[in-house]
Amino acid sequence: MNDRSLMMASETTYPPLANPVAVVSRKFCMPYVVDLVIVRKLVAITEGRFLVTDVNGNVVFRVKGSFVSAHEHLVLNDAASNAVVSLQQKILTAHRRWQAYRGDSSSSGDLIFMAKKSSLMRTHGTELDVFLAANTREETCDFKVKGSWLERSCTIYAGNSTTVIAQMHKDHKAQSVVLGKDTFGITVYPNVDYALIVALVVILEEINEDAFVAKHSFACTHP
Repeated sequence: MNDRSLMMASETTYPPLANPVAVVSRKFCMPYVVDLVIVRKLVAITEGRFLVTDVNGNVVFRVKGSFVSAHEHLVLNDAASNAVVSLQQKILTAHRRWQAYRGDSSSSGDLIFMAKKSSLMRTHGTELDVFLAANTREETCDFKVKGSWLERSCTIYAGNSTTVIAQMHKDHKAQSVVLGKDTFGITVYPNVDYALIVALVVILEEINEDAFVAKHSFACTHP
C-alpha cells in the first residue's frame, strides 16, 4: 500500500486543516482525504481481530489482541507487521478507560493518549473523550467521538469544537473488495493522522461491543 493507493481511495475533497493533526506520527498525515475499510472478526481473517485496508484491498493495518493481567491488550501493526500503537484497556475502571502507547510499549514514557466514555449514564448513542498524554488534568478533551455505534455512524471532532477530522460510516466504496457482515468505512480528512483515527475506532468498537455483550447477557439471565 502506498500514498498513491490511499490518494485514489477518495474522490471527495475537503479543505486540509491549517495545522496537521499528527499524534501517532506525521507520516500518517496525508494532504488529501484517506478512505479506509475495517473488517472485524471474520472467520476468514486469521491474522488479527481487525483488518484495515484501503478501498483497493491493500492492507494498511492489522490489529491483534490478547489479555495481559487486568488489561486487554491490542496492537495496531502496519502492513509489514511493525507495531505502531499498543492499546490497553483498564478492565476494572468505571469509564472503560483505554490507553495508547507507541509501538508495543506499555511504559508511561511512551503514552500517546487516553480515551474513555464521556458518561456512564449515556444509554443511547456513543460519546468518547480523548486526552493526549500531556493533558493530565483532563479538564478539556483533545478529541471527541460522537454518534451511533449500532448504525456505524460516528464523527470525530477536534476537541469540543465543530471541526470534523474523520467520520465512520456503513456506506463505503469498497463493499466489493472485502465481503463480510461487519465491514464499515472510515473517511479521514486531509492532514489528519489516520493511525490515530484507526486506533480510536478500534477502541470505540471494543467499548461498545463489551457493553452490547454485557447488556444481552444480563437480559438472558434476568428474563
